[in-house]
Amino acid sequence: MELTKKGLTGFQLKYLAMILMVLDHIHYFFEFTGKIPIWFTMLGRVSAPLFLFCVLEGFIHTHNRKKYFLQIYSIAIVMGLIMFSFVFFGLQRPDGFYPQNQMLATLSILLVILQGIDWCSKKQWGKGLAAIIIPIILPFVAIFIGSKINSAWFVINLLNFSILPLHTWIMDGGTYFIFQGVLMYIFRKNRKVQAFVFVASTLILYGVLPLVTMEGITLEILLTKAFEWMSIFAAIPMLLYNGERGKGNKKFFYWFYPGHVYALCALSYILFYMLN
Repeated sequence: MELTKKGLTGFQLKYLAMILMVLDHIHYFFEFTGKIPIWFTMLGRVSAPLFLFCVLEGFIHTHNRKKYFLQIYSIAIVMGLIMFSFVFFGLQRPDGFYPQNQMLATLSILLVILQGIDWCSKKQWGKGLAAIIIPIILPFVAIFIGSKINSAWFVINLLNFSILPLHTWIMDGGTYFIFQGVLMYIFRKNRKVQAFVFVASTLILYGVLPLVTMEGITLEILLTKAFEWMSIFAAIPMLLYNGERGKGNKKFFYWFYPGHVYALCALSYILFYMLN
């Protein structure tokens, strides 16, 4: 009889992240009703870093990184094109809301950079540096091209929402999230140090920097409105991870993410029209 190590398996971490994500998205899509408690989204702050942790583990242990990347990237493209349709074809809710769920695009960029880091560690400098540098500089190249050729903005936006996501333009995750993912990957061999780096970077990015650089940000606001820092509590289940994959259907997570997003989105549209 095979004994299971104490702690949480990879699938258990994903299920926990999934439940918290649904709570967060219920608040996200139905906040306009004024009936969804704020603690739904406070708890939801834990979901994204947990998924990030699981993606890092997947990248480290998968036998086929190309397939792993393409599974995430292909769904990111489809969701990006749907978001593009909301923005450019007037499909927003009457209050101007539209779903901005581009976390998979963020993770796709991160996976390319991580592969670049891995290639560099093996002294494959050419493709390694290209995989790191190109995704980082793409937003600045896009802005430069757009500033010189005004008619190019439509194409630039289309590419951003599809095959070439730009990390500085992504609202769901984006630059800070990629930065944290790289840090966590660098310290992947020591779980306690990895968790500490995650907590420290989160507090600096979402706590200390806003207090120092943003006018009007107070401790009260950080506790009641700007509470991205609450994602630090994801460190607890990260530390409880036992290193085992566990039992579950990995394809379920790939399809649940877009499926629940657009189901909740459709319901929010229907409810909005019913209430207004």
